[in-house]
Amino acid sequence: MKVIKSIPIAIFNIFAFIINLFYTYKITSSISKMFYKKIYSNAIKKELKKIGKNFYIEGSAEIRGQKYISIGDNFTCFGRLRLEAYDFHNGVKFNPEIVIGNNVGINFDCHIGCINKIVIGDNVLIASKVYITDHDHGKATYENITIPPAKRILYSKGPVNIFENVWIGENVTILSNVTIGANSIIGANSVVTKSFPKNSIILGNPAKLYKIINK
Repeated sequence: MKVIKSIPIAIFNIFAFIINLFYTYKITSSISKMFYKKIYSNAIKKELKKIGKNFYIEGSAEIRGQKYISIGDNFTCFGRLRLEAYDFHNGVKFNPEIVIGNNVGINFDCHIGCINKIVIGDNVLIASKVYITDHDHGKATYENITIPPAKRILYSKGPVNIFENVWIGENVTILSNVTIGANSIIGANSVVTKSFPKNSIILGNPAKLYKIINK
């Protein structure tokens, strides 16, 4: 698997770890905050395809395929984000694209993985431990399941589109070929395998439409 990660970001990850130790024990907290918001964030945003103003990551992040990732204004994220756009895996090339709109906030321990296309609209708020992916490790066929998972060809059923003003709760998983309409709410621990219209309340595993909020 090809890892697109520059040497400067690797170095900053090491410094972020060291500073985080100080921050954990409440030593020089003002220095650690300045490091995360200014130095570390500036190093990351130079690698991205497109970046808006006011880009802040409050901790270390694992970002791969930076040249395929565009982020709008006022992006904020807490620690341990995995933001990955893969253009090559197991001998197969892909054309990934991740587009994140304006005023998007992401909490701790989130993972966004892309080989096709993932679009996150303006004003989306994402809770902790959310997983968004547009692909699987192979198709659900007998031929595929007899191959070790790590050697299967990545397969996308379709892109993921999350429209504006969506609130995604804790531990939510959103799978490929899914569209979430504007102003929707996805309840905690939901596994979203299909699309939903705007103004939806979405709950469950697998996720189902609880209700649509109208005037």
